[in-house]
Amino acid sequence: MDNLTHSLVGALLGQCGLKKKTGLAMPALILGANLPDIDAACFFWLDGQGHLGFRRGITHGPIAWVILPLVLAGLLWGWDRWQAKRGKRPEKRLPINFTWLYLLSLIGCLSHPALDWMNVYGIRLLEPFSSQWFYGDVLFIIDVWLWALLIGSVWISLRREKRGGEWMKPARTALVVMLAYIGVNAVISEVSLASGPRHRVTIANPLPIAFWERQVITGSDGRYLVDNVPLGDFDLLETDKPDIIAAVPEAAPFLFWSRAPFIHVTQDGRYLLQDARFSGRGEGAFTIELPAEVCEPQEF
Repeated sequence: MDNLTHSLVGALLGQCGLKKKTGLAMPALILGANLPDIDAACFFWLDGQGHLGFRRGITHGPIAWVILPLVLAGLLWGWDRWQAKRGKRPEKRLPINFTWLYLLSLIGCLSHPALDWMNVYGIRLLEPFSSQWFYGDVLFIIDVWLWALLIGSVWISLRREKRGGEWMKPARTALVVMLAYIGVNAVISEVSLASGPRHRVTIANPLPIAFWERQVITGSDGRYLVDNVPLGDFDLLETDKPDIIAAVPEAAPFLFWSRAPFIHVTQDGRYLLQDARFSGRGEGAFTIELPAEVCEPQEF
């Protein structure tokens, strides 16, 4: 999911009452909810689509779930000590309980892969022990309805808290509604696939805004149907195309990440490697132009 959603979930958990467990609880929850995305630093050394084979991997896996919250809790604890030594520690801040600080950092951190798993982009939940991708096919990566629910409930909770009223109830109610919303979307995805035949690749792709609709993707080996519209101009298993294409520098990480790869031949004769999940985004996003010689039929 997007980082606004991750941040709002962390804030919502705090407003459910967790922020009263220790000083700096809210930073632990909100920063922890975004912490696995430190792998975005790969954009500094990876060009083009190279990031596709790196992101949502090692920093989203089990080892990171333990280490990253520990690092965050240590930094927050150190920040509190630094402020105290210089007489700048806020008087209203609760005392620091390192155990709770770590647990809240952990809760925030775990919420991140749980949400990332919900969409069709994928996440390697077991990295570095396994590079298998997992997909929930439940929510669109940016869900405006979740935004509305989370922003509204956090705002109401904070306003009630400021006025001295019951402030945890709106947040806890919103948490239940969010979980129910996710459950309903999971059912919608399953129902959308129930009436059609199963292929090696079968995807219920959630749509933006219209959360009740799904784009159904089925097929294999470079030929797919997206809502019964065919994609892919030839079978990727023809001759030795997969090995030849993978030898193209940017294509290897793309194919490692891709769930439904296909090649589109444009009217001007260019070969574009794309993924059926994101086929409607034009040529800029998730697209690699391949040299013609790696796509043309090989003679033996």
